[in-house]
Amino acid sequence: MLRELLLIALVAFLGACAIVERPTPIPVRPLTVKADCSYRDETGGSGLLRLDVAAARVRAFEAKANFPQHGSCHFELKDFRQTREMPAIELSQPNGSCIVRMWEQGTRVTVAFQQCEKMCSGSAWDQLLPMIYDRRDGTCA
Repeated sequence: MLRELLLIALVAFLGACAIVERPTPIPVRPLTVKADCSYRDETGGSGLLRLDVAAARVRAFEAKANFPQHGSCHFELKDFRQTREMPAIELSQPNGSCIVRMWEQGTRVTVAFQQCEKMCSGSAWDQLLPMIYDRRDGTCA
């Protein structure tokens, strides 16, 4: 019993001495990316993403997502104006509530949608998740 208590105390002491490595923060720098990809998932859903961003200025943007039996969502740069460059790019509808945000994290670029129900048909908005482009292999999901 005493041996077990000593072992537990030793493990606790060594655990307290361990150096915890935390990931480094994502660097804040202007996003530059070109993407032209499409995907199909296990449920039959599909989508495409076209991006051309240079030094945090969006030059081209199109995103489509189709969900069988739910509808689809479609986003184009002509329907937005760029309202923010850093730390994340933000596109806002001039006469609506839809906001599209873009940021990078490691090799991935994320495109997320907020309050964009009117850009979708049927119940597709309920199915829409952020789109992620992977620079390593040029795929998106």
